[in-house]
Amino acid sequence: MTDPMTVAIATAMAGKAVEVAGEPVRAAVAEMCRRVRERMRGRPSDEAALASADPEAVQGVVRRVLDDDPELRAELETFWNQAQTKASANDEGVVNVFNGQADRVVQLRDIKGDLNIN
Repeated sequence: MTDPMTVAIATAMAGKAVEVAGEPVRAAVAEMCRRVRERMRGRPSDEAALASADPEAVQGVVRRVLDDDPELRAELETFWNQAQTKASANDEGVVNVFNGQADRVVQLRDIKGDLNIN
């Protein structure tokens, strides 16, 4: 299973457009890419994957870099979660941020009338 953070980093590093909610997340993805690139520097196979601009190849390298460096992964996950929390909705948009595990999660907006949740 691929997490959204890894996909966002790999897609941005492959030079593709990344759809993310708001400037805080865009800035976070750029900073996270910089940090992952630093770890890739001097590794010919990683640099070759990055140069290929193939999102799947880059994603594999990003995943391996983060698997090999749990401290970097934890740092980037914290950064990612903080950026998502700072994201804001504009023009009647909605930003829902949920992190963690739950049996049930309900997120609602603009409820008019009765609501029963059992």
